[in-house]
Amino acid sequence: MKNLDIQITYLQNADKNISLPVYETSQSSGMDLRANLTKDNRVNGISIQAKKWLLIPTGLAISMPIGYEAQIRPRSGLAFKYGVSILNSPGTIDADYRGELGVLLINHGEDEFHINHGDRIAQIVFAPVIQVVWNQVTYLDESSRDANGFGSTGIT
Repeated sequence: MKNLDIQITYLQNADKNISLPVYETSQSSGMDLRANLTKDNRVNGISIQAKKWLLIPTGLAISMPIGYEAQIRPRSGLAFKYGVSILNSPGTIDADYRGELGVLLINHGEDEFHINHGDRIAQIVFAPVIQVVWNQVTYLDESSRDANGFGSTGIT
């Protein structure tokens, strides 16, 4: 595996006792992000009503090299057990963004979902970025599939 140097900082009002993201296993591709709630919500936590969404703060900001992005992805356990996912999955953090990493959680479940201060709420994965240079043409080359779309390769 390749290592990538990423700068990370806690924001001014963040709880610095909430741990930085870490890989849970030696071969994990993502690190868990934790809820770093505002002072008013740290004791009781916050809830997301069924079928609603909420931006959850992490208290963190990062700086990464040009040519990389960070992807904010759902945690599979939250999705499987509670129907909680990320509304704009995956969320994209561009290399030039320096604001707080927020996680836009949505509760697809039937019941209210409660988040405690410090709970693991999402994963962050870093990936290289390729920027496209358009080559405008009059016609595209043909392929065996051509313009056949949804379902054209078979149902199963």
